[in-house]
Amino acid sequence: MLKKLLTYVRGYRVAAVLSPIMMLIEVGTDVTTPFLMRLVVNEGVLQRDAAAVAHYGSLMILMAFIGFITGGTASYLGSRAGQGFGANLRQAMFRKIQMFSFANLDHFGTATLVTRLSTDAQRMAQTAEMTLRMAVRAPFMLILATVMALSINTELAFIFAVSVPILALALYAIVRFAFPKFSQLQDAVDRLNGVVNENLSAMRVVKGFVREDYEKKKFEKRNSKVRDISIRIFNVIVFSMPMMFLMMYATMVAILWFGGIKSMDGQMLAGDLIGFLTYITQIFISLTMLTMLLVNYVRAKASAVRCLEVIDTKIDLESPVDGITEVPSGDISFEHVSFRYAGMNEDSLKDVSIQIKEGQKVGIIGATGSSKTTLVMLLSRLYDPQEGVVKVGGIDVKDYDLRALREQVSVVLQKNRLFSGTVRENMQFGNETATDEEIWEALDIASAKEFISEKDGALDHEVEAGGGNFSGGQRQRLTIARALLKKPKILILDDAMSAVDMATERRLKQTLAAALKDVTVLTIAQRISSVQDSDLILVMDEGRIDGMGDHETLLKTNTIYREVFESQQQGIAS
Repeated sequence: MLKKLLTYVRGYRVAAVLSPIMMLIEVGTDVTTPFLMRLVVNEGVLQRDAAAVAHYGSLMILMAFIGFITGGTASYLGSRAGQGFGANLRQAMFRKIQMFSFANLDHFGTATLVTRLSTDAQRMAQTAEMTLRMAVRAPFMLILATVMALSINTELAFIFAVSVPILALALYAIVRFAFPKFSQLQDAVDRLNGVVNENLSAMRVVKGFVREDYEKKKFEKRNSKVRDISIRIFNVIVFSMPMMFLMMYATMVAILWFGGIKSMDGQMLAGDLIGFLTYITQIFISLTMLTMLLVNYVRAKASAVRCLEVIDTKIDLESPVDGITEVPSGDISFEHVSFRYAGMNEDSLKDVSIQIKEGQKVGIIGATGSSKTTLVMLLSRLYDPQEGVVKVGGIDVKDYDLRALREQVSVVLQKNRLFSGTVRENMQFGNETATDEEIWEALDIASAKEFISEKDGALDHEVEAGGGNFSGGQRQRLTIARALLKKPKILILDDAMSAVDMATERRLKQTLAAALKDVTVLTIAQRISSVQDSDLILVMDEGRIDGMGDHETLLKTNTIYREVFESQQQGIAS
């Protein structure tokens, strides 16, 4: 794990090396200071020698100044290297997530990925920063201060030699308890973030159904879980600090007692006792630092496991080596295709076979859960089927370079999504080189030109995150325009007109038909009126193709289609 993590220090290696070196110099000045203090007392104060006091006092000031410079430099470099490490780690995770298939995303879930990119990565950065300073300072200070204390008086050194092992055993027990609890805490935070994300993204639904009290209780339950685990962890961890101070003060009292007796008997000079006490203080400060490091390492280990789990995830959908980069046509073929989602016991698609020619306009209808969306997601290889072959342009989609395939299979998803930025930036999400003229043309085809031209700034109009400052119908038309800018060979409209009125839908269908004569268009819809003019209509039922043909043929031959049509006609008449 450490070897993998060290690769993310790239770009900050100089700072990561110089920071400990500067810290070592500061440790040297800190350890030298009590030695000089001892000389000030023994050779200056006790001997009433003002010159000795001035000489050794000046050296103490010099040591303090050097320590100030080197310590400040070490902190700056450590902060730069630590935060740089965290930034590299976040970048690596984000890049890997961009490569995830839908199955990989389903495995993790949104909430935990957000936590890992933010909380876990930042904790790793803080731990790295702390390591570059404390992991060098604490052990070297401990060793050097112990050596200096032993050089002053070996007998008194045995006093703290008893307390240190006791403290070490207690810290070991704390670390063994804390690690599994920190993993539980991060899982609980994931679940809490999931509730927050779900609530905020569906706030209109919550308010529409007056479910605020229910959501408060759900949040309170998850929040209480985080609180309870945190309390259990920190009840043990905070015990380490009082225990540390208890051992330190008990040791110092014992040293003062026995050292005072030695001093009064003339066996030990006052300066030696003061220097010895200062070194003992440095030893316990070092132990305190090591305690903090251990606790942070335990928590950081849990975060490191979670971060590396994302980075090490095997992508189940990857471009083949030397994959085909040209899609020759918009022909589509499903040959005995069956597909099952991970963790499901039953196939979502069952032995589906379809032949669609380039330029055909195909409608897909079926009840909710009949796997209409699943069917079209296989075209752009968002998932791979367990059985059968999906072909685009007569070629198995698995043989294509993923980027090239998805450039030619443009999808307007059921859940339309706009991004924060300008209208122009959102449109260029479909084609980053699109000119304003091309954008206006796409907006016109999607019946979005009129309302965009009326906005302040037009193409420079700011879009809120998620497109919150546009209506549902406007968002749908904008996402259609964005898809058109890709100039694809295959266009998939997944219930993409559900939020527009029937008059706008008719106008959209007319403009799309005129602009996309050579493009294969697959339209998923609930309303038969949305697909009845299609060249071919697929009727899906429980993952199977129950019927296919044009509108008139299906009215005569397919029971499901006829029943849906008649029920919708009755609804219109009433």
